[in-house]
Parts: sequence; structure tokens; C-alpha cells
Amino acid sequence: MQTLFPQSLLALAPADLPTVNACLNTIATILLIVGLVLIKAKRISAHRNCMISAFAVSAVFLVLYVTDKVLKGGVHTPFAGTGAVRTAYYVILISHIILAITVPVFAILLIRLGLKHRIAQHRRLAKVGYPIWLYVSITGVVIYVMLYH
Repeated sequence: MQTLFPQSLLALAPADLPTVNACLNTIATILLIVGLVLIKAKRISAHRNCMISAFAVSAVFLVLYVTDKVLKGGVHTPFAGTGAVRTAYYVILISHIILAITVPVFAILLIRLGLKHRIAQHRRLAKVGYPIWLYVSITGVVIYVMLYH
């Protein structure tokens, strides 16, 4: 059976997962920002599609992140920086982890409220959930850059 892509392009090595995850977080960040711009422009259908896409990308990220952690036996990548950079890294990491726990709940509730046209509740929750989701997506990339570059 012939496929669209050669098999070698479809296979990911475990070492590739952090980079793939950073790319997924970057895509989610872009989609979240575009989604905000779209709703401000009152393009509701485009906003809905963009935010559902951001959720899908974030869900793929989560599956691959957990896969990466399982493959590494739960061992975290050590941070090599020292001094103020090390302190900044851990402040970002800890805030990222704590807030990341809330993102799936916020995202699911926001999508549900939006799809049910419960706009007042959707807006109210988005004022809290959206900045957290955006922060977690951005800091995911920042953490990757600090660890691997």
C-alpha cells in the first residue's frame, strides 16, 4: 500500500518528542491569539473553529507529553543553568505546572459553553481560562528553549 509520506517521515524517535511538543505549543499559542482576534472582530464561526483547533493541538501535545514522560520513566530533564537564570527557570516551571493542571478543565468547559451558546458564561469563564491557557502554551515553549537551547 502506497502512503502519502515515506515511512521514515512518519516515525518519531523518542528524542524528537520535546521538539515536537514545543512546536505543538507554538501552534496552540498562535491559534489562541488568532482566536482572540477573531472574536474581537465578531467572527464567531471562525473563532469557534480556531479555538477547537487549539484544543485539538493541545490534546495531541498532552498525549505526546505523557508518552515522553512514560518513555523516560518519569525522569525529568535536568536544567543546567545557574544563578538568576536557574531561579527564573524554576519560577516559570512551577507556575507552568500548577496552571497547566487547570487548562484541560477550562478548555473543555469553555468549548462546551460556547457550543451551547451560553455566551455570558463563556465570556466570564474565558476572562480567567484564556489567559491561563495562553500562559501555559507560551511558557511550555520557553521551558523547552531554556532546557534544550
